Amino acid sequence: MTTQQEELQVLSFQIILHAGNARSEAMEALQLARNGEFNKAELKLDAADKEFAEAHHIQTSLLQSEANGNVPDFSIILIHAQDHLMNALTVKDLAIEMITMQKQIRNLEER
Repeated sequence: MTTQQEELQVLSFQIILHAGNARSEAMEALQLARNGEFNKAELKLDAADKEFAEAHHIQTSLLQSEANGNVPDFSIILIHAQDHLMNALTVKDLAIEMITMQKQIRNLEER
């Protein structure tokens, strides 16, 4: 394995790590919102955003490197990392919508 392949592998696993952390934070936010703990849920979404920022930074550096002519060999691990990141983003987007719905339900119940 070349140094470039090793670096790509490490970066791919870092994307997987941060995307997984972000997804977990978003799921925890949903659970908190279900229990009416909306402030804590918002903090979890903020934590998810920080994890996404880390993953996005790595992804952007890979894209910039490729745009500059440093085209990596085909990497299943990188594709897997991208899948994790996109799934985590979807979970977070849905969590935001579901938390909003939980707030609306809570407000209706309190009337």
